[in-house]
Amino acid sequence: MRTREPLVDSYGRVHRDLRISVTDRCSLRCTYCMPEDGVPWLPRATMLTTEEIVRLADVAVSMGIEEIRLTGGEPLLRRDLVDVVGGLAGLDPAPEISMTTNAVGLAKNAAALRDAGMTRVNVSLDTLRRDVFITLAKRDRLADTLAGIRAAADAGLVPVKLNTVLMRDINDAEADVVGLLDFALEHGYELRFIEQMPLDAQHGWDRSQMISGEEILDKLRSGHELTPLPDEARGSAPAELFEVDGGPATVGVIASVTMPFCGSCDRVRLTADGMIRNCLFAAGETDLRTPLRDGASDDDLAALLRASITAKLPGHGINQPTFLQPPRPMSAIGG
Repeated sequence: MRTREPLVDSYGRVHRDLRISVTDRCSLRCTYCMPEDGVPWLPRATMLTTEEIVRLADVAVSMGIEEIRLTGGEPLLRRDLVDVVGGLAGLDPAPEISMTTNAVGLAKNAAALRDAGMTRVNVSLDTLRRDVFITLAKRDRLADTLAGIRAAADAGLVPVKLNTVLMRDINDAEADVVGLLDFALEHGYELRFIEQMPLDAQHGWDRSQMISGEEILDKLRSGHELTPLPDEARGSAPAELFEVDGGPATVGVIASVTMPFCGSCDRVRLTADGMIRNCLFAAGETDLRTPLRDGASDDDLAALLRASITAKLPGHGINQPTFLQPPRPMSAIGG
C-alpha cells in the first residue's frame, strides 16, 4: 500500500469521495438532464478503459479517497461495469464502492455487481406514476426501474437510496411527494429529494420554476411529522436529514441551490473521458487522460490531481450574479 499526502484544498476541506463517470450515455431522457432527442455522445476513443479507470482510482486512493461512486450517464450501459467494480474492489486499501443509477437494467446485474464488490446503490426515482414517468423520462420504463430497486435490495446493495427531483406542475403534487415517502418507508429505502440544479443540456434551468427545499419540506409535512437531525448526523453528506414520525426512518433534502453545503464538500469527479473536476459546477477541468496515455507516472498523475484540488473555489457560486452554467451537462459530468 502506497500513501501520499491527503487531498486538502486551500480552504482545509479534505477530499475522501471520488465520483467516477463510466459513460455519458443514458437509457432515459429526463427533462432536467437532456432533451428528448439526446445529446452528442463522447467519442469512444476518448473514454477511459477499465484499466485506466482503476489506475487513476488507485492514485486517488493513495491520496486518501475512501469512497468511489460510479455514475454516468447510466453506468449500467457500460458492458464491462462488473470488471470496473472488481478492479476497484481490488485496490489497497479497498474503497467503498457505490453507484448512482436509473435501475432500468439493474434487475439482471445486481447480484453480479454485489459479488464484484459493490456495496450499495442510489436510484433516481422521480415518480410512482407511469404516465408521469413517461412525461419526465420520455421512456416507458417505470416497471423496469422498480424491478431494479427490488433486485438491489434483494442482493444486499443496501441501504438503497432513492433520489427524487421535483418538477413544478409535473410531479410536485403533495400526494405524489408524500406517496414517494410512504413507498420508501414501506420498503425500507432511504429517500432524498434534490433541488433541480442548472446542469441540463438545454440550459433551460429557471430558478422560479425550481421546487425549493422549503417547498419540499412543506409538502412532506402535509403527511408526516418531520424532526431535523443535528448537523453531525449529516457530516459531509449533501442531504439534510429529518426523522419521520419520530424515527428511526429518515428523509433527506439536498438543497444545493438555496442552502449550499460547499463548506463541507469532500467530493472530486472524474469524467468518463478522463477529466478531473474539483466541483460539479467547475468552469475548468484537468486532463488526466492525455498524460496517462503519454506515459505519465503515478506521481505525475497525483501532482495533477493535487493541483486541481488546490485550485478549488470556496463554493459553486450559483447564487452569484456572475455564475455561468457549466458547458457540460450532468450526463457528461457525472452525478
